[in-house]
Amino acid sequence: MLLTGFDREEILKRRTFAIISHPDAGKTTLTEKLLYHGGVIHEAGEVKGKSGTKSATSDWMELEKQKGISITSSVMTFKYDDLCINLLDTPGHKDFSEDTYRVLMAVDSATMLIDVAKGVEERTRKLYDVCRYRHIPIFTFVNKLDREGKTPLDLIDEIESTLGMSCHPVTWPIGIGSRFRGIYNRWTKDVTVYDQRREDDREVTIISTTGIHDPQLDALIEAEILKQAREELELVEGVLPEFKLDEFLNGKISPVTFGSAKQNFGVDTFLGFFCQFAPGVQPRQVRGGTAATKLKAEAAEPQRKAMDPLDANFSGFVFKIQANMDKRHRDRVAFLRICSGKFERGMKIKHMRLGRELRLSYSNQFIAGDRSTVDVAFAGDIVGVNDTGHFQIGDSVASSGDVYFEDIPKFAPELFSRMSVRDALKRAKMQEALRHLSEEGAIQLFIDPLVGAQDPLIGVVGELQFEVLVHRMQDEYNLDVTLMRAPFTVARWPRTKEGKPVDQLKGGFTIYRDAIEQPVILLNQEWDLNWAKRENPDVEFHTSISRAR
Repeated sequence: MLLTGFDREEILKRRTFAIISHPDAGKTTLTEKLLYHGGVIHEAGEVKGKSGTKSATSDWMELEKQKGISITSSVMTFKYDDLCINLLDTPGHKDFSEDTYRVLMAVDSATMLIDVAKGVEERTRKLYDVCRYRHIPIFTFVNKLDREGKTPLDLIDEIESTLGMSCHPVTWPIGIGSRFRGIYNRWTKDVTVYDQRREDDREVTIISTTGIHDPQLDALIEAEILKQAREELELVEGVLPEFKLDEFLNGKISPVTFGSAKQNFGVDTFLGFFCQFAPGVQPRQVRGGTAATKLKAEAAEPQRKAMDPLDANFSGFVFKIQANMDKRHRDRVAFLRICSGKFERGMKIKHMRLGRELRLSYSNQFIAGDRSTVDVAFAGDIVGVNDTGHFQIGDSVASSGDVYFEDIPKFAPELFSRMSVRDALKRAKMQEALRHLSEEGAIQLFIDPLVGAQDPLIGVVGELQFEVLVHRMQDEYNLDVTLMRAPFTVARWPRTKEGKPVDQLKGGFTIYRDAIEQPVILLNQEWDLNWAKRENPDVEFHTSISRAR
């Protein structure tokens, strides 16, 4: 049965997207300006994180404020143009790529942020590949137009040749850097004039024209700058493709807008275009099955279908868990992407992995670390539910029936350590903290069969994760800890060709266990992995494994 009336209209208003970029492209600054336009904040913070300056609204962790970078993803909800927009700010640093991947599982579209001086950078390419794999429609925002950089034609060519995606410029800059004079809107034929003396809240001048060749522009903009913009636009009109909505929704073409997030210039144009063309809540692939036993759920060949977001059956999946958002109460929040139906606080749901009924009594929506109680939410929304340990990343829930959404994988770490605490009496507290952070997805734990669970190995993707770990142990748990590096650099999950776990390997390799009791081998180098493959030709060594069981 499908929802009708008010509930249906609310779902149709939802837009859920993430911003992806290389570090320092201005992603968190753009997030702040979008919140500013949405009326959520009235003064945007500068992303500096130094003593005496404001930190970004979306960076709520203490270490984020100190370093001026995003360490964990943030969820922010605001309203604009009669739409309810859920914005997920993702970490740009490669060391937190797994958190970013989980966020991209929960959105319906993405905005790719490009630095006008640096173009398409490494992290941008990798995140784009994830979006393309998932067929996520992508908007492109070229940032920092008030600084010197590449010409817009060179940027468009670089995006198309590097990413293999067509671009459709919605707006076009008139000059770059010190010559930046404004932005021409190819759709409306308006010119928004840039004043280098302007501040965030100063009104901009918008001129309605008959086109870029309108004579009134000659009186406002230097002849040389205007001539170059006109020549560029002539090439654009003759070469670049027209905007086709179906190609955009299939990820084949990206609409491009230009601006400066720091100067709050061009952000409103992007937001207006986003509201006009961003896809609403998309159907999610689900598989059938039963939660009676793990064996049945894995053995049954799932019959996949799409869950209509307008379906009256409430359903969703957990894509993120965050511990200690409120350090005073040692809370734990499971972030739930609603995929269909209507959420009501206090409702009973079926937890698929546990095969039992739970009541969602405490629920919130967020502006980064700030929360407010939510009584009702709809498909497309992100809801944080207070969790006492029932949820794991990848868990599926529904108000009725057996609904399993797409699995969320975890990836092989490349750095490993053991942890010790200076005060031996706090060892049990340290072990509990490690378990909390492992369930959150901030680290991975591996159990040595000879040592046991009392002294697990800690695995991470990047070096910065270790720094964050030590800081959080001190800041959130008041534990003075040290890390001792382990020699491993390779982790693989051994499986048969049918996908079943392998508990023993030829060649004398030690089998560890991960946090969900799956067998894994930890090796010093790639040479050891090649040796394991030669000794066990019938075994596949996986670089990722599903978190859902």
